[in-house]
Amino acid sequence: IARFPPERFHWSTNMRREDCVYTSCYCEENVWKLCEFARGQKTPPLEELLVVFISNASRMVPLWRQRSGYGDQPVVWDYHVILLQVGLDSDPQVYDLDSDLSFPCSMELYASQALRSDRSLRPAYHRRFRVIPADSFLLNFASDRSHMRNADGSWKMPPPPYPPIHTAECQMNLDDFISMNPAVGWGQVFSLSHFLHSYLRKSSSSAAAALP
Repeated sequence: IARFPPERFHWSTNMRREDCVYTSCYCEENVWKLCEFARGQKTPPLEELLVVFISNASRMVPLWRQRSGYGDQPVVWDYHVILLQVGLDSDPQVYDLDSDLSFPCSMELYASQALRSDRSLRPAYHRRFRVIPADSFLLNFASDRSHMRNADGSWKMPPPPYPPIHTAECQMNLDDFISMNPAVGWGQVFSLSHFLHSYLRKSSSSAAAALP
């Protein structure tokens, strides 16, 4: 687990995966910590950052180029969370601490290599995307980490060393972020094609190949 060393870390010039707060299997908290750091540093502006939950009604979403995968086989997560930076002069950038792609990487590269297409997947595996402004995520997200406990109370995976994230009103609302019901939770829910058409700034052969 890494911390942000202020003496050598600056988001816009020295972003490195190993400088980020990271706990395996707690992707939502890893992204929350990235947003928290951006808020404190005031660069990039929070309005450039979007938190993206990837899931579906089946809670089975394949992603490629994940560090826990094998070769070209996808990892099937119940949900995954990435950070998207938009409003740049260049292409939007994706921050995925669980990917073996560059960190960050362009949205175009992430779409073609990690998301790929829904065309060859059974409907139960089709991905949906809940996109939430970073400031809304910081204000509203809460998790008591109960989803990571076994029936006997033991941890499925060791939790982060810092206290659970909560708001004044809520201790646990993770399911509202994972849900892809547009009537629930915060942000906007997209299909894969809608998500890519909305956030792929430049058309290219690789980007087109990712569209369902």
